[in-house]
Amino acid sequence: MILSATLSKPVGTISDILGNDFTRVKIRRLASSSSRAGEAYFAEFFTEKQVFHKRMTESALGEFIDEHAGKTFRSCVIRSDDKEIQILSNKKGKITRIERAVSAPVMKNVGTQRKNRIIEEGVPVPFFVRLGVMTAEGKVIAAKYDKFRQINRFLEIVDDILPDVMESRARDGDSSPLRVVDFGSGKSYLTFAVHYFLREIKGIDCEVFGLDLKKDVIEYCSRMAAELNLPGLSFSVGDISTYSGSRSPDIVVTLHACDTATDFALDYAVKRGVRAILSVPCCQHEVNAQLSKLSDGCGSPFEPLLRFGLIKERFAALATDAIRAELLERAGYRVQAMEFIDAENTPKNLLLRAVRTGRIPSDGKTGASSLMAALGISQTLEKLLSEK
Repeated sequence: MILSATLSKPVGTISDILGNDFTRVKIRRLASSSSRAGEAYFAEFFTEKQVFHKRMTESALGEFIDEHAGKTFRSCVIRSDDKEIQILSNKKGKITRIERAVSAPVMKNVGTQRKNRIIEEGVPVPFFVRLGVMTAEGKVIAAKYDKFRQINRFLEIVDDILPDVMESRARDGDSSPLRVVDFGSGKSYLTFAVHYFLREIKGIDCEVFGLDLKKDVIEYCSRMAAELNLPGLSFSVGDISTYSGSRSPDIVVTLHACDTATDFALDYAVKRGVRAILSVPCCQHEVNAQLSKLSDGCGSPFEPLLRFGLIKERFAALATDAIRAELLERAGYRVQAMEFIDAENTPKNLLLRAVRTGRIPSDGKTGASSLMAALGISQTLEKLLSEK
């Protein structure tokens, strides 16, 4: 039984075939209580700016996969109870099918529905036990359930970008271990989780590296990685703004790198040609401080957004991330702004997910520059990217 399917990398004639410029299709099996008239699957069809929904029967799903996997979409990942199937095609139309057995997922009952997570409760995960998220029997500790949910959500996002990253590596003939750098890794819940997900769940040879300013935290994480015998996982004390690294990573993660530290991480990722970036900014003081210099009665059309401290703070954060998103697009990345659950800070944060395509927009638009000019501000990432 198919649990989920993700189709990506559309061909250039996608609009003629499916009637719209879809970039990706995600299909998941519905809980029995949510299905109707045999429509057991829920499909999301994504364009750059819209999402269209559709329900499917099991037979309709099979027909859709047969017709479009490896054809209309050059990448398709199908997951069932006991296997993962990848269907890939190159530019010449040659289709490759890769099938891998996986262990049956443990299902957690939530009311009348069944929630399927990447890391499930019931099977002890060593790093979760050491970090106090799970008991030795694999039960999630109540006070850490939000953290458990947050980590699973992040791994879902990693899973979404993984086919793009692996396909890019294959095109470049890169057979070295997949490399992930986590800037501002902190207590490293997510750093350990990404290593576990890639190596133990996906079976991918990887090197995961965490960088943070706090020496005591890095020493603790390094000691735990050694004690748990986790090959390819390492940590170091360092500043994002001065980090160089010996080998360019495939994926850069930056969660809650404060203020302009996020910009230094994004600049590093762009200039190294990183294949994918996952960034959750925080403490965005730079633009907020510049907006504070504008006085009441300045005549700016943005003045109503600047009068109240909380609104100005949120506006400054959104403006900062809008600028960052466009700058990443103009550096050859496909960018999405998403909500990311965060248990320790705000209920939801904005996450920028960027996948390198190498395609530079040719429309000549300079929305980021226009916004900065209108607000009378500067922004660190723009300055960094302009430097050689």
